[in-house]
Amino acid sequence: MKHLYFLVFTIILGLAGILPAAAEVFKKIDKPPLSEHWFGIYVENNRVGFYHQKIEETPDGYRMEGNGNLRISVMGFSKISATHEIYLVGRNLSLRSLDVEQTINGISSRVYGKAGDGIMRIKSNNNGRTTEKQLKFNGDLYPGPALNLYPMMRDIATGKSYKMLTFDPEEIRIKEVIVRIIGDEKAYNGRLALKLRNNLYPFVNNDVWMDKLGNIISESVREGLVITKEEDPKSLGAYVSNLALGKKDLIYDFSMVRIEPPIKEQQKLKGMAVTIDGWNDSLPLFQGGGQVVKKTGPGRLTIRTGLTVPLTKTDPLAKTSGAFLKPDDKIEVDAPEIMSKAKELAAGKKSQEEVARTLTAWTANWLNDTIEDTGGALASFKSRKGNSQTHARLYTALARAAGIPTRFVSGLVCLEGKNFLYHSWAESLLGGHWVAIDPMYNQLPADPTHIKLFEGHLPEDTAPIISIIGKIRISVLETRY
Repeated sequence: MKHLYFLVFTIILGLAGILPAAAEVFKKIDKPPLSEHWFGIYVENNRVGFYHQKIEETPDGYRMEGNGNLRISVMGFSKISATHEIYLVGRNLSLRSLDVEQTINGISSRVYGKAGDGIMRIKSNNNGRTTEKQLKFNGDLYPGPALNLYPMMRDIATGKSYKMLTFDPEEIRIKEVIVRIIGDEKAYNGRLALKLRNNLYPFVNNDVWMDKLGNIISESVREGLVITKEEDPKSLGAYVSNLALGKKDLIYDFSMVRIEPPIKEQQKLKGMAVTIDGWNDSLPLFQGGGQVVKKTGPGRLTIRTGLTVPLTKTDPLAKTSGAFLKPDDKIEVDAPEIMSKAKELAAGKKSQEEVARTLTAWTANWLNDTIEDTGGALASFKSRKGNSQTHARLYTALARAAGIPTRFVSGLVCLEGKNFLYHSWAESLLGGHWVAIDPMYNQLPADPTHIKLFEGHLPEDTAPIISIIGKIRISVLETRY
């Protein structure tokens, strides 16, 4: 059982793409599919993680990058893990270099090195301690993502077998694997596929179904105990966004956005300007709430917040505020408990800003912080616990019940002394402007590190996170104190 994590996680190392139309005759492919795709990981039909992979061509081969996150409990064995891996391979898919970072049950490690002339030169860092190791091998060495692609670039006749050497980044050793062509077979979705089987693990079959281009359709370990299958990013998006906004361990490292240079004395910050690189240009840009967004190039945005934003008399979008007073799914403005509490907290206040400030402080004090989204405003009002999404829903319901137009927003926030993480908060229309309010941290206005990327509280509103998570980078252009 001690290697069950590696067994489960390595089934996703060979993923290479999403299924196009299947062909009735499978032929040798000239190169791996150059694409970017997402996969869900399931145990007994329950989604326990996901995997994201991108394959790009380089001048002398290919770059294979993957990010996987997994929370699994099988037969009393539990693992929470996150892995980021980069492999550079030659035209024949043989390994040139690797860089693999893993966090398993809270313990982080990194393995990196190069292969050449029959020697794998490896450095590993575990808890700050770096060690070096050299592994000898004969012939070519292949990374996990190449194991299923290798046969597709050669002879794929039924019954054909290939003996290969692969590198195990967890055990830091080289092992021999046999990959066998089983033949044509329908995959789980009914499409014709080429079935392969390897013996990466003793006494366990690792079956793989591929399309004619070398894209993985699905993988199965231990007769279907663990299934990995291609997924439409739109359907997987809600799951990934919920993990990211909840700052859960399953996705924490993957969703963190590192900044350069670090923000100093964040508690004194009054405004900032940043660039975001790696943006998905098909997504809408949201203004207001104390920020101005400008597209400054392909995949690049400049965002200004706080004192770096030019002053205006009123927000041009303020006229649309009527919709933000109504009840909505999980924002039960008309629930008697919500209406009564809003009326109680607003009593005696002289302005809407004073009411909003009172509601913000009350919500921050009433709810105990958790990593779980405990549901709608009414449910969290009763349970007294929840994450940033929960705080934002409860505050939004109370503010609307008090007559203050309020909307639910999500994006990034910088934690003191750390990097940016995905987060949810609210915006209320006060004095003709949409003002960012964070009821989790009791901030009105929310500090200038709040960068709004999405508006709306429904799963489809935040699902687009999947198109940028793990890709965007932030550079600080200006800070004002």
